[in-house]
Amino acid sequence: MPSEELLEIMIRAGVVPVVALDSPDKALPLAEAILEGGLSIVEITFRTAAAAETIRRITEKRPELIVGAGTVLTIENLEEARRSGARFAVAPGLNPQTVERARELGIPFIPGVSTAGEIERALASGCRLLKFFPAEPLGGPAMLKALYAPFAHTGVRFMPTGGVTAQNLEAWLQTPPVAAVGGTWLTPAEALRSGNWDEIRARARQAAEQVAKIRGEKK
Repeated sequence: MPSEELLEIMIRAGVVPVVALDSPDKALPLAEAILEGGLSIVEITFRTAAAAETIRRITEKRPELIVGAGTVLTIENLEEARRSGARFAVAPGLNPQTVERARELGIPFIPGVSTAGEIERALASGCRLLKFFPAEPLGGPAMLKALYAPFAHTGVRFMPTGGVTAQNLEAWLQTPPVAAVGGTWLTPAEALRSGNWDEIRARARQAAEQVAKIRGEKK
């Protein structure tokens, strides 16, 4: 998937659920809940051993859901994610070696940044979609606006993650450089553990409706 296509998908979605599953057996029910809730993209993090198999099952059985790999800390993580069918990869920080390997593999890579220097290095590495992390502790939308100002002419866009909730979603999506937000509030740990897919479906639906309203108001 070209990076430009991924950016367009993220802008349309507005929200990317960030999920850590403890078992790949939950992959398909999760995918169905997210899709039925009206969202089209998900990030499965490599914080559990189930990540690669979860990605593989969703991409094989529910290809309409765009699946990315999150918490990609090493080249080995990246290669495993690619073998599993991940359409993009996300990291909490900026590792030039991983960025270069992603380019070789042809997988869009979203590195994490929190400073102007990191944004410069990401742009120099060819990355134009960046993860602003941890978004709320760093200062929220006001901080991102300030960081973005010197780089606005580059076309860089951001996916803020970390502390984003249904309550502050509007503030984030109304921040000019934000393509989409990443959020764990859509798939709370207890709901994942217990298999409460109705709750996850409802949260996805609420988020999709919020995005439609916010983005509609901006037009």
